[in-house]
Amino acid sequence: MRLLSLLALAVLPFAAHAEIVIGQTAGFTGPVAASVAETTEGAKLYIDSINASGGINGQTLKLVSLDDKFDPPTAAANAQKLITTDNVLALFLTRGTPHNQAILPLLSANHIPLIAPSSGAALLHSPVNPWVFNVRATYQREAERAVRHLSLIGMERIGIVQVDDSFGADAVIGANAGLAAVNKAAAFSAKFDRAKPDFKAAAQSAVSSNAQAILFLGSGKAVADGIAAIRAAGSKAQIVTLSNNAAQGFVALLGENARGVIVTQVFPYERSKATKLVTEATQMSQAKGKGEITPAMMEGFAAAKVLVEGIRRAGPNPTRQKLRDTLEAMRKFDIGGLEVSFSPSDHSGLDFADLSMIGTDGKFMR
Repeated sequence: MRLLSLLALAVLPFAAHAEIVIGQTAGFTGPVAASVAETTEGAKLYIDSINASGGINGQTLKLVSLDDKFDPPTAAANAQKLITTDNVLALFLTRGTPHNQAILPLLSANHIPLIAPSSGAALLHSPVNPWVFNVRATYQREAERAVRHLSLIGMERIGIVQVDDSFGADAVIGANAGLAAVNKAAAFSAKFDRAKPDFKAAAQSAVSSNAQAILFLGSGKAVADGIAAIRAAGSKAQIVTLSNNAAQGFVALLGENARGVIVTQVFPYERSKATKLVTEATQMSQAKGKGEITPAMMEGFAAAKVLVEGIRRAGPNPTRQKLRDTLEAMRKFDIGGLEVSFSPSDHSGLDFADLSMIGTDGKFMR
């Protein structure tokens, strides 16, 4: 009996310090590395604070992040490893539209939830995938909002440059809806290859069409290079891009072309003291000696709050199925001035969309 008691005592510390493992695959190197790093840093701000205060139901939360170099097949291979080898409870903050598309079949096959994919792809929202839980608006909503804004401020000739993949095809649906709503057609449309982008034709079209504004649907370095080509060709069109580029790292890539670029946003202004979500993230960042909060960090921070709350509600012994069911039952969860809700017929979580402009100081302004 005494031996059994000693064995029980020996097991207790292990149980009290057990880890809940969450998996992430994203392009930590490659064209979107800067924004991926910022989004992940924002998530870790909240995860670290939860672990420092005792974890979730006595268990610490561990984020295992794998680099897929922004390559869809690698993203799928990484997700498979995280699911089967690392035995993660959920996938989290997976980056890229074609990348998430490659991961989707693994979710139902392994009954594992994907929480807060870092993509606004409509295919992640509709039809509702029972294993996907979004914490941001769609790219289509962002693109439509951007085009309507451009029309409102008097832009008559609006061109579109899009990456030739599922992200570009998805986002341009919103752009075209926005144009149709104001009885306009694109001044020009141009596509570029994601792996080997070439912007000569797009730059020539920007000039020959005399476009007043250009909606640039792409990611990271490719967009920065495309804008440089358009400027070098002589176009002074207003440039607008989507929230997947809402990172200080993207501003750095733009260099001298940064000032005046409009970037859509899917979270409140990161320097607004009126929003509890922002002040909470800012305080945690300052406590760790970090710099200012960026829009990309806000996405990660908000995503982590939903992840943690879902696991908390799933109880002391969370399973993939319990977590999925708990999230689907989440209604009006206040993450700090924004409410996140899911239901069997709606896994969008949030529908916030706004616009910002890069100022002379290289910061996003609203």
